[in-house]
Amino acid sequence: MTDPAPALPSAVAAATDKTARARLGTLRALWPFVRRHTGLFLAWLGALALASAATLSLPVAFGRMIDQGFSDGANINRAFLLLFVVAVVLALASAARFYFVSLLGEKVVADLRKQLYAHLIGLDAQFHDRSRSGELVSRLSADSELLRTVVATSMSVALRSSVTVVGSLAMLFVTSPRLAAFALLGIPLAVLPIVLGARRLEKASRASQDRVADANTLASETLGAVRTVQAHAREPYEQGRFGAAVAVAVETARKRIRAQAWVTAGAITLIFGAITLVLWSGAHDVINGDMSAGTLGQFVLYALIGGGSVGALAEVWNELQRAAGGMGRIAELLQESSAIAVPAHPQALPAPVRGEIRFDRVGFHYPSRPDLPALEDFSLSVQPGETVALVGPSGAGKSTVFSMLLRFHDAQTGSIRIDGIDLRQLDPAQLREQIALVPQQPTIFAASAADNIRYGKLDASDEELRAAAEAAEADGFIAELPEGFDSQLGERGARLSGGQQQRIAIARALLKNAPVLLLDEATSALDAQSERAVQHALERLMAGRTTLVIAHRLATVLKADRIVVMDRGRIIAQGTHEQLLAQGGLYAELARLQFLD
Repeated sequence: MTDPAPALPSAVAAATDKTARARLGTLRALWPFVRRHTGLFLAWLGALALASAATLSLPVAFGRMIDQGFSDGANINRAFLLLFVVAVVLALASAARFYFVSLLGEKVVADLRKQLYAHLIGLDAQFHDRSRSGELVSRLSADSELLRTVVATSMSVALRSSVTVVGSLAMLFVTSPRLAAFALLGIPLAVLPIVLGARRLEKASRASQDRVADANTLASETLGAVRTVQAHAREPYEQGRFGAAVAVAVETARKRIRAQAWVTAGAITLIFGAITLVLWSGAHDVINGDMSAGTLGQFVLYALIGGGSVGALAEVWNELQRAAGGMGRIAELLQESSAIAVPAHPQALPAPVRGEIRFDRVGFHYPSRPDLPALEDFSLSVQPGETVALVGPSGAGKSTVFSMLLRFHDAQTGSIRIDGIDLRQLDPAQLREQIALVPQQPTIFAASAADNIRYGKLDASDEELRAAAEAAEADGFIAELPEGFDSQLGERGARLSGGQQQRIAIARALLKNAPVLLLDEATSALDAQSERAVQHALERLMAGRTTLVIAHRLATVLKADRIVVMDRGRIIAQGTHEQLLAQGGLYAELARLQFLD
């Protein structure tokens, strides 16, 4: 009975090869991006064909130069002129090939990055809550760069080398069938280390890219919170963490580079070992008169060209393994779909939007907390132009109300309507154009004051911009900036105080001029003077708009038409400040803690 054990390594090898082929198959996703630039692609193929033809013609010209160039002056001139003409054609075709394929690579990766960025920015809040922004940026930059190398370099080298290998092999048999048979023995030996090394290289390449992404994520997180790091004097600690992450990435890359180096060394050694054997045999043929020196020189050149191309294919295989890992990571992102669906035929909001809001027995659980309801049997009706304040302890569901209204999440039970239309029947972009948000921590972009305010209405005139800044009481401190409205505010508004950032956000909301306004703790972290200025700006902003206000500080909601008290995702009381105080309960307790203390 035969021993079945030897079949196991073969099965493992077959499975590994199948996995490698499947991963390389992810690179097919690049073809739609290449197809957009058909002209460049065809120009590259034409230049490649001409360069390959010139390359394969070079040994023939060289052989003629040896055999005929030294017989008389006329033959010398013709032989060297032919060699020079072939060299010029090769140079010009190679330059054209490089230009076309490099430009193609830049355009393909630019299109890929734009599509990936558009896809990421359109994914729902649930995806971004569970993803690390640093890793997404790494895939958008580092992994895309790998693909640029594939299109601009590896693809060109692979096709050129494949054509050259086939052409050289054919010309070797035309030149000397016996020596070509010897040379052919070296090709399987040269391919062997490529196949064996690729299995290790595949896993090492993916691990290397993952470790680089980990280091980038850590750097993005700490640089984004650099003031917190410095406030706790944790620079050495963070340097140590980043250094450790980089060290892990370098060590992982070292394993990949070592595997790639051994593959290259093995291939070159075996290729040139085979060429040396062929030269030894050919030299004896020349001595015996069976072959001319020019024919041997021609054969050697074809062998060198073919052997070099096989070595180049080894390098390309390694690059393709790395790029397949990058494309696999990008493909994972492109396969993500948003949980917030745009209807096939969305309804249009009435013009103008009145701003009537109705929550009808809404229930919602965050996916990360499936056992804890964020909203439960939540019903609320807000009339056009009414100001409603939401109060309650942390975790009561106030911010969830805003997220649901902006359709960052959809209700799992019940419905939410604006002007009588279910939000799920609306295009989210059209819905959000009708809502202005002033968050607790406003987002200030690393741009000018004008650009930050104009984010509320991209086509706003300078007059509208200045009027919004004046109404938000932001024009005074903007005028004191070195370049006024053109002054750069720094990353996350580093050049502004908290109150000034809030007034920029209010000016942005004023400029948007939306019928529905959401205010999320807009004055919670301000000093008394800043709060007074912001409160005046908010009063102008709220005028004539349906407004929902979240506040822990009850003093900011005393002027609301109605106060809604929330706890554990439910409404437990609502009314005016005086009515709620008279009822007692949670609101009275909150008021007592803030006012009396």
